Amino acid sequence: MTSSVSSPGSQFLSLHLLETLVAVLPVRDENGAPKSIVYGGTERHMITSQARRRAERVHTRNRANAGIGALAGRGTGTRTREWALITARALASEHGWEPEEAVRTARAVIEATGLKFGDPGKKTVANLTKVLLFAPSDAGARIAAHIEEQAGTVRAWAEAYTAAQAAAAAASAKKKGGRKNATPEEADGGDLAEGAAGTGADASAAEAKLPALPAATRAAVLLALAPRDAIDIALYGRFLAEIADSPNVDGAVQSSHAFTVHEAEQVDDFYAAADDAKLDRKRSPKPQEKTALDFLDAADDAGAGMTGYQSLITGTFYRHAVLDRLKLRRNLRAAGMTEAEAEEASVAAEAEFVTAFVDAFPEAKKNSTASTGSLPALVLAFEGERPYNYAAAFQNPIDENPVGGGGEGPAGPAAVKRLLKHHAFVSGRRPDIKAGRVLTYDPQIDELLGTLKDTGALAVTSAEELTA
Repeated sequence: MTSSVSSPGSQFLSLHLLETLVAVLPVRDENGAPKSIVYGGTERHMITSQARRRAERVHTRNRANAGIGALAGRGTGTRTREWALITARALASEHGWEPEEAVRTARAVIEATGLKFGDPGKKTVANLTKVLLFAPSDAGARIAAHIEEQAGTVRAWAEAYTAAQAAAAAASAKKKGGRKNATPEEADGGDLAEGAAGTGADASAAEAKLPALPAATRAAVLLALAPRDAIDIALYGRFLAEIADSPNVDGAVQSSHAFTVHEAEQVDDFYAAADDAKLDRKRSPKPQEKTALDFLDAADDAGAGMTGYQSLITGTFYRHAVLDRLKLRRNLRAAGMTEAEAEEASVAAEAEFVTAFVDAFPEAKKNSTASTGSLPALVLAFEGERPYNYAAAFQNPIDENPVGGGGEGPAGPAAVKRLLKHHAFVSGRRPDIKAGRVLTYDPQIDELLGTLKDTGALAVTSAEELTA
């Protein structure tokens, strides 16, 4: 692909955001504890870029599917291990196939294309691919439509394929059983090595006996799984190693982990959950005959129904992302769009990406912490000929002690001052930086912006105004 693809303004759109979160837990580690990093010699809370990117991607997809926003009605992707089940559901609901045959055929077709599946002996994973595959949301329906169109050919192939698989599995089980019954002399001698080599050859032969997927069907599956017009695949990229001729996509969006601009502050919150039935019984006791074991029931009725601890974090976070406009256009051209189509889709994708960056939030513990209702204290956006990450502005943690006491005061306003001062300093030395804009949803920060001089950015009132 040549570099002649047009791009409005500079190649990179850099986004920087400050947000204050109170008593939340958007992500956690394998032990259920908040994630953290050490930066500037102090521990900081961290919200991983993976969690933010998924929240942004799902936010974009849901709005597009609902006919809302700049990408309304456009194609988006789904990342899942359930493509065989999705295809089977389409075969059953739209084409009248029996569910069991639909699942068996869909799995065989997708497996023969190159994707590996879970252990056939485990029902929970037998029809799930071993890796998550990010593909256009209509991929399952497209594969099902092709299978229905070529039903005679595909059914005959699928029967031969599953029969060959069963025969290979039986032969493998028989070989394993034979090796278990080997004599000590065989186990100590070279015969066992020869047997192992023979087993490998037999396995290869068994695999070779699996009938190849018809070329037309393989081509149809590859086309269905290709990125095509899925805007979020062009934005966030995908990696698929199992099918060499299914294109990977280097995403146009780069995201950093968010971290607190001050030292980490964590509380282990003790909680007690009530047992409604027990409390209702205690409020309305029914007369009953006393027994010698009543004291056990009384002891069981004491206290809460369940207790425990959950870790919660509070702080002002800095996060950053950058959109490579040229890469986005190249990805869409590579997916089959004309230059004009790629340009139109890229402009819409940029607008929706900025909206998702501002509005989307990971949904972990959203009902118990109302975290998804948070709005950023400040968003800074600007264009440049390279990405710019301003994490260095917060290498020294903010000291929230009062200004008169040697600190900088509350982290939110202090972080805004630091970030804009850093931006003004950098933009004065990097002539490619332009079109700086700032957005706030905090009236205190809005008042603060009016007092700051030479911020290098124009104040705007909506996310749509953050991008040219």
